[in-house]
Amino acid sequence: MSPLNYISEHIFVAASGEKGRGVFTSSNLKKNSLIEIAPVIVISKKDRAHIDQTLLHDYIFEWGDQRNQCCMALGYVPLYNHSYRSNCEYEMNYKQQIITVKTVRAIKAGEELTINYNGNWNNAKPVWFPMS
Repeated sequence: MSPLNYISEHIFVAASGEKGRGVFTSSNLKKNSLIEIAPVIVISKKDRAHIDQTLLHDYIFEWGDQRNQCCMALGYVPLYNHSYRSNCEYEMNYKQQIITVKTVRAIKAGEELTINYNGNWNNAKPVWFPMS
């Protein structure tokens, strides 16, 4: 049986300039390194309408094959900052209700770990907030 939660001992949360907080690594990481497996709380379309009126809107992920639900990931997943050329990517497993984060390239100690909020690590589609 595969684990339903895991956080690498090498990652930590710290200040990330104007972005608030972010996720960083304390050691060098190789390409395809497993960073995190986070369980999620699946939220119905009806309940999402309420969440969209709160600050939590910025921390949820669309969920399900039809994207008619959303989820709140536990662990550090909500704290990864966005990059159009991120150094990590995430994968959703709807059946197990988890999000897995892995590196897409080698990453140096002290570097911030980022994901692309559009899903694919190099997707350039504009996100819903202004990028500086």
